[in-house]
Amino acid sequence: MEINMKMVSAQGEVLLAAADSDLIDRDLREGKLHLRVVPQFYGETRVSEETFLSSMAMCTIANLVGKKVVNLAIHNEFIDPENVIYIDGVPHAQFAKLVE
Repeated sequence: MEINMKMVSAQGEVLLAAADSDLIDRDLREGKLHLRVVPQFYGETRVSEETFLSSMAMCTIANLVGKKVVNLAIHNEFIDPENVIYIDGVPHAQFAKLVE
């Protein structure tokens, strides 16, 4: 399974959007929650786990969707498992670095 990823810098923040590649162009719906996993946001570039993790270390905000990316983020202590939500059975997590 591959990872699609996109990084954007804006207003002093570095935003990382990453998704499991097999979720691109899917609509996830559960109750009032709706997430469209589009390449315009999550990127068209496919990257390795190492590139994804090094990008997580550099970003200030991340939006992650998919079992692979969320589990990698949890395993590498970027995301607390208690902060993961599931939309249509797919894990989704957001990350923000707080600067003191």
